[in-house]
Amino acid sequence: MQEWLILGAAMLATGCVAGTLAGLFGIGGGIVIVPVLEAVLGVLGVDPSIRMHVAVATSLATIIPTSIASARAHHKHQAVDVSIVKRWAIWVLMGSVTGAYVASRLHSNTLAMIFATLALLVAIKMLLFPDTRNLTDNMPRGLWVPIIPMSIGGFSSMMGIGGGTFSVMTLSMFGQPIHKAVGTAALFGFVISLPGTIGFIVSGLGDPRLPPGTLGYVSMIGFALIAPATVLTAPLGAKLAHAFPAKKLSMLFGVFLLIAAARLYYRALLA
Repeated sequence: MQEWLILGAAMLATGCVAGTLAGLFGIGGGIVIVPVLEAVLGVLGVDPSIRMHVAVATSLATIIPTSIASARAHHKHQAVDVSIVKRWAIWVLMGSVTGAYVASRLHSNTLAMIFATLALLVAIKMLLFPDTRNLTDNMPRGLWVPIIPMSIGGFSSMMGIGGGTFSVMTLSMFGQPIHKAVGTAALFGFVISLPGTIGFIVSGLGDPRLPPGTLGYVSMIGFALIAPATVLTAPLGAKLAHAFPAKKLSMLFGVFLLIAAARLYYRALLA
């Protein structure tokens, strides 16, 4: 009983941290939730071959309410670019569905290295050149319109994150102000997490290795403990985001990406 109480407290704390990060940076919090859940599932003796599947699926499920709360908070500050959402949403959704499908077929270490390299490059830019624009002042058009948002949705779904990390990087690269990039990314988190969660539920149904209390690969116990904490703390993160000047928020996001990249490199190289 004491062990379950400790694990429950750890999940609640994880939800609070993930929710604050979701509001602050427009991310879904999965980069915090996934490794903690994987460790918790290990303590509970869940089969290692499906441990990451459960962690990723549960993370995506918790991002659904988190992204809604975060996007609403940013919308109040007029920091959600609806025109970008209208152009990109269908492609982000298609990428998310595809990502959930191929998640079990692509080695997680490969994904971790790709993400860590991208995060490291953008972190260096945001830390050393926060006032400069990366590529252009205009959003991409033509062939790039489906390619970029589908990539965001696909990689995010495979990694159990809400897409904010990729979305904020991409939108800022194409000249979007950091506050608007963060707010728009929060809404993309919902577009990614909902179909991704459904995909993991369907693909995990009937797997005999799953622990009790799961729906497909989604742990309903983890969802019940983490999701409320993320919803309650996401508006706090959004409020903090709008208290920072754009330059400081850009640099803060760079530090976050640097830490995330280091963690992923460490995990991939030691596996």
